[in-house]
Amino acid sequence: MLNGTVAANGKVVHGGTVLRLNLALYGSQPPKVTSITTIGSGFPQRTDPAALVIGPTGVALNSQGTLFVANGLRSKINAIPFAATRNSSAGQGMVVSAGGKLNVPLGLILAPDGNVLTVNGGDGRIVETTTGGMQVASGSSTSRAARPVRGRCSARP
Repeated sequence: MLNGTVAANGKVVHGGTVLRLNLALYGSQPPKVTSITTIGSGFPQRTDPAALVIGPTGVALNSQGTLFVANGLRSKINAIPFAATRNSSAGQGMVVSAGGKLNVPLGLILAPDGNVLTVNGGDGRIVETTTGGMQVASGSSTSRAARPVRGRCSARP
């Protein structure tokens, strides 16, 4: 994430990248990186005194091979298709959702029902977004965690 960001002295640069690392596992030995592929690029980023750098952060891969990326500086969720198999950059991919209740999304995870959950760095709230881009829920960081999703999981802080 530091691709020219520090040298820009707080100004936005478009050097944020998303990399896929392929690893080889050899028994009890540490994994070895066998290849590195840039699958996303051109994300806006800048230094920030409270967060070191704001840019692409949280990622989650769904079962169809789409990688969702929290694009914090633009308050967007982007999607990179074929993330596990692509051989080139998709740029910033496709915008899934932007603005609305998204406020500097940093953390990102997929809920068991497939929706994207982001945690806002700007206000600490969780935003639930469908993969089609509709923001369907927003609440404090404990509101979603305190209720089961389709009865399959329940997490408590």
